[in-house]
Amino acid sequence: MNTISLTVNGKKYDNVQIEPRTHLGDVLRESLSLTGTHLGCEHGVCGACTVFVDGVPTRSCISLAAACDNAEVVTIEGMNDEVMEALRTAFSQEHGLQCGFCTPGMLASAHDVVMRMPHATEQDIRYAMSGNLCRCTGYVGITKAIQSVIEKRRAEGITEPVNVRTILGPAGAGHAQTQSASAGAAAVPAGMAAEVKRLRAPAGAVKAPDSSKPMTRMQQSFTVDFPRDEVWAFFGRLDQVTTCLPGASLLSEPTATHVEPRLRVKVGPIVADFEGAADVERDDANYKGMIYGSARDTKSPSATRGEVEYVLSEINQGAGTRVDVEIGFALTGPLAQFSRSGIVQDIAKRMTDAFAQNLHARLSNGGQSGSTANEVTELNAGALVFSVLRNRVTAFFKRLFGGR
Repeated sequence: MNTISLTVNGKKYDNVQIEPRTHLGDVLRESLSLTGTHLGCEHGVCGACTVFVDGVPTRSCISLAAACDNAEVVTIEGMNDEVMEALRTAFSQEHGLQCGFCTPGMLASAHDVVMRMPHATEQDIRYAMSGNLCRCTGYVGITKAIQSVIEKRRAEGITEPVNVRTILGPAGAGHAQTQSASAGAAAVPAGMAAEVKRLRAPAGAVKAPDSSKPMTRMQQSFTVDFPRDEVWAFFGRLDQVTTCLPGASLLSEPTATHVEPRLRVKVGPIVADFEGAADVERDDANYKGMIYGSARDTKSPSATRGEVEYVLSEINQGAGTRVDVEIGFALTGPLAQFSRSGIVQDIAKRMTDAFAQNLHARLSNGGQSGSTANEVTELNAGALVFSVLRNRVTAFFKRLFGGR
């Protein structure tokens, strides 16, 4: 048994006994008797178990209690401010609940939406609430309830977002980064994709970013043994750059600033086939660029939006190039469970390595694709996921037992 400390709904709980595998939702319900948190799918998909951990909506059914040591947790029992009171009234008036099983998680997520998105439209609300599932209402009443609270607050002059997040902190880490509305406008670069309405978006359909929609972020870097100018010129050829990514292809001929890619990913029995659109911005003077776009999976209701910022630096006295990449992404739908678990971040690292290998092969071939044994055309996703899970389990037990 392990011992953790939690502050739940403002009350301090010391010496909470847990097994290493115990999830936060089980601790709340069984050890602390806070049964307002409902456990549905227990896979982080339905959202019924949503609570706030260090100010961030968190799936308590897949968050290990050991990872939440010293965290501040707020459950539905502790959400009693004026916003929650207004939401409870609106849900009742708009018939936003029937059996009520999903309602605690719905209200928690709705509270987050109201606070973060004071100018949200119906479409914005549906997008933001897509991680909470309801089998009864059809979402119309839920959406209307949230929208009515937002409109009422706007009529009262409450128009500043609260707890705007650009980075989702890990559960219990206390690192959920926040920023003011003015800081958000300056910190997020111009151009992040809005959700693509159809499977493919026409040129010009990619919209500016919305800083109120959080994204998971990660940094990657790699080097190639070619001069920076040569690498930069290759990055301007979107047809070649896109197909350097294993599993990627083009849906149409790209322009200098717009590309419509397709990415097929197979992980065990799961096959995702994303189609979408992306815009590209390049800063030739500083060797910096940005790609931002969105896509939908043709085989499921999953969707993604994201941005990639990259900068090229000279190394080895100009003979080589270092590429630093910052990736921001958000997944919705059934595939969102992978982003919550963090596995997708490990997979992204391996995909970056494969991209770097393909880039080197293309540059060695005069910048052209060809039948070279050095190119990676697809990843062994089954072995990849097994390797990722093995590494993460090993790291967890090292942390648990002090590195032994």
